[in-house]
Amino acid sequence: MSYEQKMMAMKKMLKKAPTSTPKQTPSKPAVPPYCEAWEAAGLKAIYNEFGMCFVREQFYPHDTVHGNFMLGDLHKAMADLRASGIAHPLVPSADVMFFDTETTGLKGVGTQIFILGELHCEADGFRLKQYIQADPANEAAMLFASSMWRGKEVVVTYNGKSFDWPQLTTRFTLHRAQLPKLEMREQLDLLHTARRLWREDVASMKLSAIEQHKLGFTRVDDIPGFLAPIIYADAVRSGNPTSLLKVLVHNEWDLLSLVTLYTHAIHLILQQQQESAKTYTNIGKWYRDLKAHDTSAQVLTQVTERYAVADTYEAYYYLALQQKRAGEFAHARDSFLKALPKLNEVQRLDAHEHLAKLYEHQFLAVEAALAHCNAGLQLIASSTRLKDEARARRLFTWQKRKLRLTRKQSDKDDDIE
Repeated sequence: MSYEQKMMAMKKMLKKAPTSTPKQTPSKPAVPPYCEAWEAAGLKAIYNEFGMCFVREQFYPHDTVHGNFMLGDLHKAMADLRASGIAHPLVPSADVMFFDTETTGLKGVGTQIFILGELHCEADGFRLKQYIQADPANEAAMLFASSMWRGKEVVVTYNGKSFDWPQLTTRFTLHRAQLPKLEMREQLDLLHTARRLWREDVASMKLSAIEQHKLGFTRVDDIPGFLAPIIYADAVRSGNPTSLLKVLVHNEWDLLSLVTLYTHAIHLILQQQQESAKTYTNIGKWYRDLKAHDTSAQVLTQVTERYAVADTYEAYYYLALQQKRAGEFAHARDSFLKALPKLNEVQRLDAHEHLAKLYEHQFLAVEAALAHCNAGLQLIASSTRLKDEARARRLFTWQKRKLRLTRKQSDKDDDIE
C-alpha cells in the first residue's frame, strides 16, 4: 500500500459519524410582572408559542370624521380611481391596509419595534390593531401575533419603504430560526405622494404638517415622536403604562391620517378637489413623468385657465413642453413666452433654448432665434449656480448656436440685398 493510500485510510478511520442535534425550541420569556396593570389600562394580553405581547384594538365606522374627511370616503375615492382607468402609482393591485411603527431608534440591528400598528378595511368600517411589545425578550411573540407575515394586501405607509418596512424585515430576519418568513409585499408610500403633490407648496413634509395644512386635522397634546422610545423604556421599567397610552394615540393618529391622505390624494389626481395652482401644476408634472402626456396637458391647461396669471407661470412652462412634443409649435411658443418672466434660472435657460429652436426651425425667424440665443448666453454668463467647468461647456454649446444663427442672418441679409 502506498503512502498516499495509507494516509487516506487513516483519515477514514479518524472520521467520526456526524451527530445531529435536534433544533432547540427557545424557552418562552417570563411574563412581565406588570401584565395585570397593562391589562387594567385597556391593553389585551396575547400569548403564543414565542411568549406574549399586548394588543389595543378599536373599530371605526365609515362615518368616523378625521379632519376634513370621513374615513369611509376612501371607498368611493378608490372606486372612482379604478373606474377612471388611469395608470397611476396610487392605483393598488389589491386591497390595501395601513401600517405604521414606533421604534426604539432610527437605525441599527439593536433598534426594535415596540408598537406595530395595523389598520384594516372591513365591510362596515376600519379596524385598528396595535401590537405592543411586552418587553424586549418578547419581541418574537409580537411579530408573530401581527398579520404582517400572513397578509396579502398592499401596504400603505408614510416613509415606510425607507424606514418601517426595512425595520420589520430586519427584525424578522433576526428571528428567522423561529418565525415564518416575511414575504415582500407591494407598498404604497404616501410620503412620495405628498412630495409629488405639494413640493414647494408646503414647507415641511412631516405627516403632522400635512395634516394641518392639507387634511384639516390638528393634533392636541400629541407626544413628539422622539420621546416615544423613552416613554416605552420607562413603561417597561416602572410597569406604569399611562404615558405609553399617549404614544398609542400618536400611532393611531398616524394611521387614521394615512386613510385621509390617501383619499385626498386620489381626489386631487382625479381633479375632484379644489387646491392651489402649484399643487395642480405638480400633478401635471407627475402625469408628464408617467408619460401620460394628454392628461398632463389637460391638467396644466386647466391651471392656466382657472388661476390668476401670477400663479400660472410654471404651468405654462410645462404645458409648452407638452405642446412642443405634440407638434403644436405656435401654442408652445406662446406658452413659453408667457412663462418666461417668472421662471427659475434653470427653467428660464431651457425656455430660451426651446424658443431659439422653435424660431429657427419651425418659424424660420432667425432674428428672434438669435435674440433668445443672446438671452441664454447672458443668463449663463451671469449665473451664480454654474461652476466654471459647466459654465464653459454651456457657453461653448450656445456660442456654436449663435455662430450658426449669425451666419444664417448674414445670408438672409445678403439675399435681401
